[in-house]
Amino acid sequence: MPVGDFPDRKYLIDPRELGERLGTVTLIDLRPAEEFSVGHIEGSKHLDIYGVSLNDSSEAPLNAFLPIFRTLFGARGVSVHKGVVIYDHESGERAARAVWLLAVLGHPDVRILDGGTQAWTASGRRLVRLAEAPPPADPAKAPPTPPPFKGTPDLGLLATRFDVLRAIEDDETVIVDVRRESEHRGTERRARRAGTIPGAVHIFWRDHLDDKGAFRPADEIRDLYVSRGATPDKTIIPFCHGGYRSANTFLALKSLGYPRVRNYVASWGEWGNRDDSKIIVPNPTG
Repeated sequence: MPVGDFPDRKYLIDPRELGERLGTVTLIDLRPAEEFSVGHIEGSKHLDIYGVSLNDSSEAPLNAFLPIFRTLFGARGVSVHKGVVIYDHESGERAARAVWLLAVLGHPDVRILDGGTQAWTASGRRLVRLAEAPPPADPAKAPPTPPPFKGTPDLGLLATRFDVLRAIEDDETVIVDVRRESEHRGTERRARRAGTIPGAVHIFWRDHLDDKGAFRPADEIRDLYVSRGATPDKTIIPFCHGGYRSANTFLALKSLGYPRVRNYVASWGEWGNRDDSKIIVPNPTG
């Protein structure tokens, strides 16, 4: 695994290190429930937040959106006093978005398992099946509902549409479109309007993953982004359609030591559905 060659491992953990920390961290499985039931890392709690998205990043909707995750993470026992490891079947978009969200909410030690369950089993470790469901609980004996997760939010890790609009004219900011080429060029329409944000460079999010779904070596990822003008001295704003794939780019760049990376929380699901958004359709040969 290449995790060790990243200059900043704040958001990454490999199977060896996780094996050493089992029992001391909160494990959360972000895969679909059916995958969790047939095999997960022992001690994990399941959480599926794939359908919880934001399509308006103005202040009021954003302030209503983030507390949802405080409740969901709190219900899984997440607190600032214990490290959290989140995983998918690979270093995937589901787990990446959950790691990023928990970082935004202020967790000081949240990481993605690089390579996910594929890397875990490839390292010789096992998955366990979900035990048979317990009998219905007696409501009178139900344990108290865990409190919402409490941390000090770091909103500098996210971008709103207002930040993106300012970034279009800012030479010190690079907007990175991490969607598929077809989405970027407007030939695949997933919103009312197709195309991309003016000035955005296109770097497909999976280009920084290897063929096993783990992060490529740090030097290779750095060369990829630097070659497109996304350099560490700039503020980088990645976006996709709903902030999932771009959260993976966020983790890759932060792990390289990029100091200013802000994931566009609502991404094209907001930008492409507004009449007032600035949009261009790149030349197919450009």
